[in-house]
Amino acid sequence: MQLNPLHLTQIPKGWWADTPLRFGVVLGVTVAFAALGHAIRGVTRSGATAGAIVCFALFASAGPGAFAALLSLFVITWVATRLGRARKQRLGTAERGEGRRASQVLANLGMAALCAALFAARGDASFLLAMAAALSEAAADTVSSECGQASSDTARLITTFARVPAGTDGGVTLVGTLAGVGAAALVSLVCVLMGLLPAGWLWIPAASGLLGMLADSYLGAWFEQPGWLGNDAVNFIGTVVAAAIATSWLPLIR
Repeated sequence: MQLNPLHLTQIPKGWWADTPLRFGVVLGVTVAFAALGHAIRGVTRSGATAGAIVCFALFASAGPGAFAALLSLFVITWVATRLGRARKQRLGTAERGEGRRASQVLANLGMAALCAALFAARGDASFLLAMAAALSEAAADTVSSECGQASSDTARLITTFARVPAGTDGGVTLVGTLAGVGAAALVSLVCVLMGLLPAGWLWIPAASGLLGMLADSYLGAWFEQPGWLGNDAVNFIGTVVAAAIATSWLPLIR
């Protein structure tokens, strides 16, 4: 759906890295971002490579605003991962010390990178909205899981509300859910402040990210817990759901 209303004149038109200077800036920032992520053990070497691909796709396609959104996601998820680390280690749910692998990075950020590339190819602002929603969902899902495990030894299974150990696929907590809402809202706000989206659209990626996070929890309970889907597949589908929900609301606000 091509979306180019008059009030979106300040939104980038696609493929930001359209000069040698801009391309060099994107390449330099991408290398530095990947190196930093590996240095602080946010990602493994393979994760850093995947993160570089995602960073380049976002920055080159949609400009500094997209990179700012990615950076905000990285910071809040890195902090959340380290909250209550001793408790998570005791529960056996702590993130690996060397960081996230390539498959985890692509599962969480691959959809956003794809949307950015489609925006660059078509100049359609609906892909920017989908990108923002996918990033918001990735932030919400990670932060909700990490904060929930840091705050409690138990959770409630989203399908039956039965009490289960923290870290169980499909398990949710009040603290984790509220933290996820805040994370989605923060990433969406960065997208608006950086000019990627109009202020009136702020609620769309935030709400879509929240719904994608809940969809992720249901998928975890229904498909991941029995072993039919892996965690990476569930995480990727969650971002797809968020992106799809975000664009489905566009006819209501045109």
